[in-house]
Amino acid sequence: MDRLTIVGQVAAVSSGEVGTSPIGLGFEKLDRAVFEPEKAYDKVAALGVKWIRIQSGWARTERERGVYDFSWLDGIVDNLRQRGLLPWMCLCYGNGLYTEAAAKVFGAVGCPPIASEAERQAWHNYVAALTAHYRGRVAWYEVWNEPDGKWCWKHGPNGTEYGEFVKATAAAVKAGDPDAKVIGGSTCLHDLAWLNEVLQTGAAACMDALTYHAYSPDEVAGFNRVRALRALCHAYNPDMEIIQGETGCQSRNDGKGALTGAAWTPIRQAKYMARHTLADLFDEVKFSSYFSCMDMIEALNGTVGDTSSYLDYGYFGVLGADFDANGVATGDYTPKPSYRTLQVLAALFRDGVRLAELPVQFAQSRRSPRLLRGDDSVKDLLYGGFRKPNGATAFVYWRPTELLTTSYESTVSLQAAALSGEAKLIDLVDGTIYALPSSMVEDNGHGCRMFVNLPLRDYPLALVFGDFA
Repeated sequence: MDRLTIVGQVAAVSSGEVGTSPIGLGFEKLDRAVFEPEKAYDKVAALGVKWIRIQSGWARTERERGVYDFSWLDGIVDNLRQRGLLPWMCLCYGNGLYTEAAAKVFGAVGCPPIASEAERQAWHNYVAALTAHYRGRVAWYEVWNEPDGKWCWKHGPNGTEYGEFVKATAAAVKAGDPDAKVIGGSTCLHDLAWLNEVLQTGAAACMDALTYHAYSPDEVAGFNRVRALRALCHAYNPDMEIIQGETGCQSRNDGKGALTGAAWTPIRQAKYMARHTLADLFDEVKFSSYFSCMDMIEALNGTVGDTSSYLDYGYFGVLGADFDANGVATGDYTPKPSYRTLQVLAALFRDGVRLAELPVQFAQSRRSPRLLRGDDSVKDLLYGGFRKPNGATAFVYWRPTELLTTSYESTVSLQAAALSGEAKLIDLVDGTIYALPSSMVEDNGHGCRMFVNLPLRDYPLALVFGDFA
């Protein structure tokens, strides 16, 4: 970037200033009280994200049969809404009052209430009371979390079983709030056989959307997975929306959970975020949720009374934390590089920005003095165009090299026609805005420009025209 001139930074916007956005963030695990939300609300709102995933916490809400204390959850929902955020709620997990196995598991994780009529009726009553309580405050409800994984459906995943659970839960959701939307799936393993069994039960008719989770360092493979998921869902319900409900990686190599043990660093986490979020936008999901707001314990396989069994620190957060002896996130909740990346993405891709075909194409390789060879081959690049309601456009591109082995820099040339406005380059990881020197721009005087030896990185850059930032 040393040939370019820094002319500014992408300005942050608060969530309250955002009308609509496909960018979201996870605010999970407060059903297990693993961090202090009061210290996170303002920092999350300053990101400019819109959708916030929370978990309902049946075991925390109903500690006495038939008595629901929503006060802890009211504080979360209301604080998020007051800051312009849209909470959507995952309905989970079990409750030891009704399910013997759930009483032994920390947070009753992975213990669905389906073994007896008493459990099923208690779940129905709870969900109906919950959705009635939050009518007008929460519009979207997700049925369970990762039911295709043994960690969250502990007696063994079963698509038919989960499909029946979706139908029963959807009925309870609608009993409390007829206008509420129901999300099924929350699938993490992308097994079409499992999902097909779910949909064959008739659950598709109850589902307004499917959520999928995407934990992989390779965003390219996700395109085929999402196409297959969307096609299968639409075979049963053509109106079903697709939502990316969780993706993320650690910021250090000793973090537990998905992708554990890999050589993650803070900058690799930021690159992962930028690459996966743009891939989600290319997939045109309803919205995309990054996991997560906070460093916190994973707490999926803990045993009640054995604190050491769930002190498994994930380090997925855009905010870093310290921890007390019980694993609760403490300290100042400090922003990581990924925090700024999410802030940049949320500021740029909001309020009506749409995926768009642009009159831009990669040019034949030019001699690149920076490389002492020609520009890179463009065969394996990822790229796409976006347009704002004001007419400004952005062409986003990157080389999807292996995140865990390579930090990649090169150059590429491209041609753009009929795109008005001064062209600038934006680094989507740190938000720096660059002006291009005249030596890099060849204007034919008839509305067509050649951009020569533009920087190419292993994370998204945006060549923008007009007032995109």
